[in-house]
Amino acid sequence: MDIDRAIARIPKWIVAIGILGSGLAGILGGLSYLGSFCTGAAAALLNFWLIERFVNRLGAAAITGSRPSRTGFRMFIRFLFIALAAFVILKFTGINIVVALCGFLVCPAAVILEIVYELIIYGHS
Repeated sequence: MDIDRAIARIPKWIVAIGILGSGLAGILGGLSYLGSFCTGAAAALLNFWLIERFVNRLGAAAITGSRPSRTGFRMFIRFLFIALAAFVILKFTGINIVVALCGFLVCPAAVILEIVYELIIYGHS
């Protein structure tokens, strides 16, 4: 098992589940649900990329033995802006928060699908 290939497949799973879920949400609740689920899935993909980038930087700093300067503060400010943007989007648009949260859960679903994929393809038990 190559962990880099597994991690590279997770965004593909997120997109696939996001497309399927958006279609299902659109069928069940119309355009409002479709947009809400898409927004949640897009936020999940962005969150995955940010976490992956943070972990890669942290791992590189641990390997080299260096201490990243002000990285934590910059990440906090970036998180603050993302949280503010999410608040504005949720407060001033017609996005259904429950459906958007369901869309945000595509990331854990993608990780679970990747685990199942690895178990099936490589025959682990």
